[in-house]
Amino acid sequence: MDILRPHAESVFAAELSTLAAADQHQRPRNWKLSPWAVVTYLMGGTLEGGETITPKYFGQRRLIEVAVATLATDRALLLMGVPGTAKTWVSEHLAAAISGSSSLLVQGTAGMSEDALRYGWNYARLLAEGPSERALVASPVMHGMQNGQLVRIEELTRIPSDVQDALITILSEKILPIPELNSEVQAARGFNIIATANDRDRGVNELSSALQRRFNVVVLPLPSSMEEEVEIVQTRVDQLGKALELAEAKVPSEEIRRLVTIFRELRSGRTEDGKLKLKSPTATLSTAEVISVINSGQALCLHFGDGTLRARDLASSLTGAIVKDTSLDAEVWQEYLETVIKGRDGWQDLYRACREGV
Repeated sequence: MDILRPHAESVFAAELSTLAAADQHQRPRNWKLSPWAVVTYLMGGTLEGGETITPKYFGQRRLIEVAVATLATDRALLLMGVPGTAKTWVSEHLAAAISGSSSLLVQGTAGMSEDALRYGWNYARLLAEGPSERALVASPVMHGMQNGQLVRIEELTRIPSDVQDALITILSEKILPIPELNSEVQAARGFNIIATANDRDRGVNELSSALQRRFNVVVLPLPSSMEEEVEIVQTRVDQLGKALELAEAKVPSEEIRRLVTIFRELRSGRTEDGKLKLKSPTATLSTAEVISVINSGQALCLHFGDGTLRARDLASSLTGAIVKDTSLDAEVWQEYLETVIKGRDGWQDLYRACREGV
């Protein structure tokens, strides 16, 4: 069966195996790779034997070193940042490199109960046998504690505060009480938690001070330079194009650069040359949104065009990515079209395509 989105440990199995064979550094208990090898896996590099490890994260190496060093202690890791700064991507690859599995995942939602963090019950067995180990349904957190693996918790600040606090005993005492069985699960070495939270969500369900103290926070920023963001987009577009079978759709590098320029300018509230101040829309306009716009354009040009990505293939998705709130963002986008895009050399095709969709 073809998998739509295989786990990181499957996609990059060859690189992980190569790193494990070449890794001569000290490994914490139950880690598949040493901290040095984990950082090399994420940041990329060339090994002594000449093997090349592709970069998974483009950014400050020190941030990844701090994240990996945190997981080697008894402190949990909280990755913060605006949407689209690769928090989920980094957490998945950290879990794949350290534990060999990124599948122990809890997706935070507003309606989540404690069962998702602690354990649940098979109610048919519970009614037939009463509380027993066979009736217990372990959560990803419990599995991680039992097997000494990393557990990922996505969107921590979307989880209700009273449910968040179920993590306090797990993180401080490294045990999970099961009062119904008068027992507990003690965490094996190698267990830890990687949580993610968006800066934009701050205040939805803020972390209690008791829970905050049990996390080391690493803030993942937006790409600092145009070249870095273009490289990120190019790399991910190539990867996703192959995964979604869109690789035959040609993406000219100038189209990527134009999109990145638009998103960076609207995000920062000024043109790249600093000569003109701009209004910013309510949307985050992250790197992930650029990639999404290009993937949509690839599908259009591949199935309804000549196979080469052009301005008309990007226009509708580009407008949709920027205009999230029609009452607030439509005016911002139209003003940007008229004052910036219209007057740029070589951008007339994009201007016309976007104006037709306004």
